[in-house]
Amino acid sequence: MASIASLKRISAKDLSERMLAERDSAEPTYAIVDVRDDDYIGGHIKGGIHAASAQLEALMPTLLRRLEGKKTVVFHCALSQQRGPSAALRYLRERQAAADSDVPSHGQQEVLVLDRGFEGWQQEYGSDERLTEGYRKDLWDNY
Repeated sequence: MASIASLKRISAKDLSERMLAERDSAEPTYAIVDVRDDDYIGGHIKGGIHAASAQLEALMPTLLRRLEGKKTVVFHCALSQQRGPSAALRYLRERQAAADSDVPSHGQQEVLVLDRGFEGWQQEYGSDERLTEGYRKDLWDNY
């Protein structure tokens, strides 16, 4: 059984390379899930799904359906220390529970946590409009 300690992480650099490699794809093989709550300000990773951690329980069935065909799912919050890893673990467990029932599974899926969260992401790629939307540098200068 997976635990927070056993979750794999992905660096901002590796994620950005995947995103740019599939930039022109109509249906990327990955999905990014941002679980920030009130701190969902100052920008977000382009194409990401906002699923606030406070509403994650209610959103989980929708997420499971929406993400079932993705090869890779990346979760993150502001720092990816609490909410991001907890959401990834919950998603993995819900996915496993669905696989244990009669719900058809669509193969293996890699579930990752973005290392250093959006804080680390915006330091590297905040102003890169190919990768980040709605970026407000002024909100991050004193973070």
